[in-house]
Amino acid sequence: MKSDRVVIVGGGVIGLCSAYYALKRGLAVTVIEREEAGGDNCSMGNAGMIVPSHFTPLAAPGMISKGLRWMFNPESPFYVRPRLSPDLMRWGWLFYRHSTERHVATSRELLRDLSLESRRLFAELSDEEDFGLAQRGLLMLCKTQKGLDEEAHVAKEAHEIGLQAEVLNAAATSQLDPAITMNVAGAVYFPQDCHLSPSRFMASIRKRVIAAGGIIESGVIVDHIETRGGQVVAVTGNGRRFEGDQFVVAGGSWSAGLLKSVGLNLPLQAGKGYSLTLPSPPELPQLCSIFAEAKVAITPMDGSLRFGGTMEVGGLDLSINPARVRGIVKSVHAYFPKFSEKDFEGIKPWAGLRPVSPDGVPYLGPVPGLKNLLASTGHAMMGLSLGPVSGRLVADLLIGDTPFRPIDAMSPGRF
Repeated sequence: MKSDRVVIVGGGVIGLCSAYYALKRGLAVTVIEREEAGGDNCSMGNAGMIVPSHFTPLAAPGMISKGLRWMFNPESPFYVRPRLSPDLMRWGWLFYRHSTERHVATSRELLRDLSLESRRLFAELSDEEDFGLAQRGLLMLCKTQKGLDEEAHVAKEAHEIGLQAEVLNAAATSQLDPAITMNVAGAVYFPQDCHLSPSRFMASIRKRVIAAGGIIESGVIVDHIETRGGQVVAVTGNGRRFEGDQFVVAGGSWSAGLLKSVGLNLPLQAGKGYSLTLPSPPELPQLCSIFAEAKVAITPMDGSLRFGGTMEVGGLDLSINPARVRGIVKSVHAYFPKFSEKDFEGIKPWAGLRPVSPDGVPYLGPVPGLKNLLASTGHAMMGLSLGPVSGRLVADLLIGDTPFRPIDAMSPGRF
């Protein structure tokens, strides 16, 4: 049943997209964001990729052993900071339990459908206002033949579920993006992937929310969910109280702490990522790409070039680890030989916290025991990519519409 007043906790891409699509359905929306207006949240400094190619969940066979090897390299793309935390131990155990072929097989069509629908919505939004959407595809660049063979296997799996993918040798890779000099064995090309400027998209969606009558309350840290009679009646923060008929928690990595106060022990860890943006790169590719072995994402944005990577699980900590940043910088010359470490001198690294579920599937749906509270978080590296579809699904649930496909596997209460 439609309720008129919706309060959304979280002003990142998931929260703002939820607000936008709820407003389009005729609901009154207030968004509460931690940062000051237009602040630098996790949606701003990411790689800006829309990736149907990422249909394999983070919890997959081989990830545990690979992660353990990386743990001993301070410059590796993955690190878990050891600490005595029951929440971290539970998350790790669930990650281990879901790193199976069976889980991959049961999750990949869901992730495919979410990504393709989000891509369609991005194109629809771009037709209304330009925010730098480039529908040119993505190159998964492989330095070694072993890496290319592994990515070719992913391409085969993509074909099995109806996605487009093409395995290229080194010459064909260079022909596809001649603007950049590459030293690679080859690549897998995913033509359905896209890229954009996150800051331009966030500014656009924020403007749409305000133009549609949405209210955005900035610089408010929500610290309490007030409940009565099995439903939420208000959220409070900074000495202020916000009442509503329906509520959405879309607070990224901070969602778990807030939901724990209403009895949901949501397995969620913050995965810190870094990015560095060169305003005047030596060369500027036309396609976004990923260094397959180094796990570094590269995106051209309005004449600049962004390099992003790492998954550092260490709590709600936004401090910069220089070793992780060095790992990103050192990888660049190996794939793009015209670049050197000197190109990054004086470039300030950005850090953001991605909310990571233990099975690699986002949380989206009703919070058990509270009939008017939804959660939408746990999107990990795909928060921007899945922003529009997540927002549209939240709006569907708020007004009681049936989602475009079953989403039971995304239930916040599944663990």
